[in-house]
Amino acid sequence: MSDHYYTNNPQKESNPFHFQTTINSYNLNFQTDDGVFSKKQIDYGTRVLLEHFDPPEIDGDLLDVGCGYGPIGIVLAKRFENRKVVMVDINERAVHLSNQNIAMNKVKNAFAYVSDGFSGVKQEGLASIVTNPPFRAGKDVVINMIEGSRVKLQKGGDFWLVAQKKQGAPSLKKKMEEVFGNAEVIKRDKGYYVLRSKKID
Repeated sequence: MSDHYYTNNPQKESNPFHFQTTINSYNLNFQTDDGVFSKKQIDYGTRVLLEHFDPPEIDGDLLDVGCGYGPIGIVLAKRFENRKVVMVDINERAVHLSNQNIAMNKVKNAFAYVSDGFSGVKQEGLASIVTNPPFRAGKDVVINMIEGSRVKLQKGGDFWLVAQKKQGAPSLKKKMEEVFGNAEVIKRDKGYYVLRSKKID
């Protein structure tokens, strides 16, 4: 696998970067670095996903899979302080940054650790799984995230994914329908699709 952000230990030399931004009315600070996704700003797909995420109707923890330096998990933790938010990524540098950003933004109900997809995820019975998946790692990785999410969700839980049309959003929707028996387009915005499936059995 080439050395990009979906790599366990990126070989790119550290070149730290810091920025401030507002997401969902939260003023946040992010420490980032080379070798992670969207280093200088929150990418548009992540923003669209967070703006249209609806909380699950059931109790339980939330999981941000492929968390990068943490924007999705941190915003969800700010928004749902009564829920635990678990954040995982294969990229050790990204996980280190996520934990830095969790502390810097004074988030008490989230933590990040290294996992290649769901392989290291110990949590079961999750209420929601959310991802802006690593398309540069290949479509098989994204398909594995869809399939793995159903195992980790409890009945009534939901899986959220954002993808561009050019990244295969329509075919990913079909895969979600195959895995869950349902999938809906929550939002289309500038070529991005926010997709959701619910575990109904």
